[in-house]
Amino acid sequence: MMLTAIGLMSGTSLDGVDVALIETDGKKVKAFGPSGYRPYTDFERRLLLQALTEAVHLEAREARPGILLEAERIVTTAHAEAIASFKAQNRIASEDIDIVGFHGQTVLHRPAEKMTVQIGDACALARAIRIPVMHDFRAADVAAGGQGAPLVPVYHRALAQSLEREGPIVVLNIGGVANVTYIDGDTLIACDTGPGNALLDDFMNRTTGQRFDTDGRMAAQGTADAAWIAEALKDPFFALPPPKSLDRNDFAKRILRNASPTDGAATLTAFTVSAIAQIVPLLPQRPKSWVVAGGGARNHTMMRMLREKLQPARVESADALGWSTDAIEAQAFGFLAARGLKGLPLSYPATTGVPIPMTGGIVARP
Repeated sequence: MMLTAIGLMSGTSLDGVDVALIETDGKKVKAFGPSGYRPYTDFERRLLLQALTEAVHLEAREARPGILLEAERIVTTAHAEAIASFKAQNRIASEDIDIVGFHGQTVLHRPAEKMTVQIGDACALARAIRIPVMHDFRAADVAAGGQGAPLVPVYHRALAQSLEREGPIVVLNIGGVANVTYIDGDTLIACDTGPGNALLDDFMNRTTGQRFDTDGRMAAQGTADAAWIAEALKDPFFALPPPKSLDRNDFAKRILRNASPTDGAATLTAFTVSAIAQIVPLLPQRPKSWVVAGGGARNHTMMRMLREKLQPARVESADALGWSTDAIEAQAFGFLAARGLKGLPLSYPATTGVPIPMTGGIVARP
């Protein structure tokens, strides 16, 4: 049975809430619906960054000490407003939607300690939008010994199968953290590769006051520090085989000092690309094509560097295939919500390291 699902995503880039509607049976996507976006205000973004800092000290995933309680309220309100605006703009009634997939905002991800924390009150959200809300997608996987991330590979596989293209195909999502899904027939492998836009965005904000390097213009004018990149790539994470995952702040201590805005942007962009390339020798075969989604797909300098680094493989943006570069992760959580409702697996041993295929998610009713 086909379900009409709305997916919500507030990612590690902390830019806002993506909304997307899809029709799916949890195995295939019948149709893409409209998508929308509700940006965080500067105040909200600052508060969420503060929440990330304070969450480092969390010892219980349900605890919301200090600023975290206010951050959770802001996240919940922003998602409710995103849904309300989306429904109004597209003339969609609550009763037309079967399920909403609500990821929440990750503030801490430490799977080795069986801790993953996403803030956002799903019960309050369900009451506000009058639609059932599936949430807490990662907890069951982490409790069972998995990494709890990435969760989007099953959606990437559904998209890739529609291409009817010779594999291996890799879907690369570059948000705050970058992650890959390797698809070759029935083989599905996934992991985080390292920082995506997080280090670059934080550097831009710190040195120029800009939220990100628009189109990669700043990086295009600079020169990358090859020695800094080589040193950063010595981190043991890059040699680990998949599956593996990261917290947004795992590389935050690697600060570029005395770098100009242009050289710093060039260095951090090249570091993200080099980190992605490090996964290639760890895969069963060299990918023949890469499909890039997330904010990184909008960075022309990052895309150019990827094409140079990953040649002779084909590298193209998700938009070029008729997918949605911006909405793909929100679509994925609509898809995952449908799978969760049907008890289908969300994660696998080769995607998160969980011992057996695991379903997940909890439903909050209005």
